[in-house]
Amino acid sequence: MNYKRIKGFADLISPDVDKYAKMEEKAKEVFFKYGFQEIRTPILEPTELYLRSIGQETDIVQKEMYTFLDRRGRSLTLRPEATAGVVRAYIENRLFEKRKVMKLFSIGPMFRYERPQKGRYRQFHQINVECFGAKSYVADGEIILMLMEFLSSIGIKDVELRINSLGCENCRRLYLEKLKEFLKGISDDALCSDCIRRREKNPLRVFDCKNEKCQKELEQAPFICDFLCDNCKDHFEKLLNFLDKSSLSYKIDKKLVRGLDYYTKTIFEVVSQKIGAQSSIAGGGRYDYLVKMLGGPDTPAIGFACGMERLSLIMSEVEKKVTDVYILVLSEIGTFEAMNLAKVLRTHGLCVEVDAEGRSIKSSLREANRIGAKVSVFVGEDEVKEGRFTIKDMKLGKQYKLGFDETINLIKEVAYGRDKSN
Repeated sequence: MNYKRIKGFADLISPDVDKYAKMEEKAKEVFFKYGFQEIRTPILEPTELYLRSIGQETDIVQKEMYTFLDRRGRSLTLRPEATAGVVRAYIENRLFEKRKVMKLFSIGPMFRYERPQKGRYRQFHQINVECFGAKSYVADGEIILMLMEFLSSIGIKDVELRINSLGCENCRRLYLEKLKEFLKGISDDALCSDCIRRREKNPLRVFDCKNEKCQKELEQAPFICDFLCDNCKDHFEKLLNFLDKSSLSYKIDKKLVRGLDYYTKTIFEVVSQKIGAQSSIAGGGRYDYLVKMLGGPDTPAIGFACGMERLSLIMSEVEKKVTDVYILVLSEIGTFEAMNLAKVLRTHGLCVEVDAEGRSIKSSLREANRIGAKVSVFVGEDEVKEGRFTIKDMKLGKQYKLGFDETINLIKEVAYGRDKSN
């Protein structure tokens, strides 16, 4: 029987997996500089956590969650996003008692049942950042600056930062009344089935619709940023001034909303025109009510998420670490010497492969060339008897016969690109 992967799930192999490794490495490098620490939460959470945090009327809850009953009849869900689980961990582990401002990031797989397409899978991977306890616009600005620095660190350029404000509960309540009134004036024939459902239960989400007919109807719609209370307006204006003074370009997008119910005030996304219609590669914003909503103390918070699949589509190929040394064991008697040489070379940080399969010198040299080895070493009966190794510089084509210490020194010179003239 031939087994195949499940539709919408992907195997990550080189060179793609090398991009993911670079993303993770650079994320940790950049985020640590800003005082963030890593957190790892379970892939499975109680379903109620997502119903409460994401919202009953969102597409994620309505259509996309992988939910099932365990043997005890408890409803569990594979995490469709990271923030709810991190907030749960923040509350359950009482992290708010450890620091007034707690900065966390996580990296891992998420799961949503939706139509697989380029850059969007049913199992996908995200880099997530959450900052708890900071209510100032400065925290918003720093989070955005950190995101743009991370994207730059992995070579992603020519992107656009879009930003908006969803306001607080007070100003949003007035706005939603006006928006519902506007949407009621549009006939059912002019809207898609999703927008017809959304206009009553989750009207903000109509702005997420990609249907051209719906977007045309929304051209005269009222926008949330025109209904901000004094406090929310002041927060937003100060943030924009912060970004201006930081020389960070952005576009105010009045139609920008987020797909999850918990967002408030600042929202933003980064888009790239290199990946087609699904142009968003990162997005986030404030969620000042979520911690309290899930049973914790009243705690302001802000964060963002990057989709690693989409980032990989616009990243350049990662320079792969090549094999420095290829050691061929010509006879069994040379096995110990070959393995001991490899062990010592690896302590110097070199990548070493040992071939003890008994292939010929000709075929082993072909293999050394194929994997890009800088040096080949041959260990057979003669080498063991003489106490010397046969070494070939693959680039220069020169061959040497040297003792153990001399071999180590020569290989280090070749591998590290030092001058070997003497």
